[in-house]
Amino acid sequence: MKQLFMRTTIAVAALVLTACVAPPKPYDYTAFKAARPASLLIMPPINESPDVRGTYSVLAQSTMPLAEAGYYVLPVTLVDETFRENGLTTPTDIQAVDAAKLRSIFGADAAVYMTIKQYGTSYNVVSGDATVVLQAKIVDLRDGKLLWEGASWASTAEGQSNQGGLAGMLIKAVISQIVNQATEASHRVANTASVRLFTHVRQNGVLPGPRLPEQAK
Repeated sequence: MKQLFMRTTIAVAALVLTACVAPPKPYDYTAFKAARPASLLIMPPINESPDVRGTYSVLAQSTMPLAEAGYYVLPVTLVDETFRENGLTTPTDIQAVDAAKLRSIFGADAAVYMTIKQYGTSYNVVSGDATVVLQAKIVDLRDGKLLWEGASWASTAEGQSNQGGLAGMLIKAVISQIVNQATEASHRVANTASVRLFTHVRQNGVLPGPRLPEQAK
């Protein structure tokens, strides 16, 4: 009886561990492959964090990974100026513009919509880390279909170890918060989060665009 109980316990534990490390479900790229967008319009991100710098920090760093993935990305500064000239100044209002209207103004194949879930440095008793959490989706401006969606995050806490006792961790947290705020660490972390979000080499990431050398062959 005791041996049976032990075997059952081990089996259950194995199932739990297997469930915890199960790979993510493969993304359905059917719509993305059919649309084959070549040009992207990056919309100003909606910022749900209290740090007002989040929108333009993330916006400025989203072009590079998408361009490196093989897409022509409309210049974000020009796009922002165009919206302002038309009386649209907030990301919420801009992201509410009809897809067909965006297509007629900018001529892009698809638009990138982002939401900043977290941006900035926070102090959590034993840590003071800069963290950025992003969500994004790509929508075909020709028919309004969703082509892809994903999320990513990055933090200065990655790779750190909390050693030295509680007092040491508290001191380290305060120092980290001061340094992260003074050096705008969130801006650097936003770059990492943007690259992770839009890289074409990660599982379930953005598909390679037509400008990528291997795609052009």
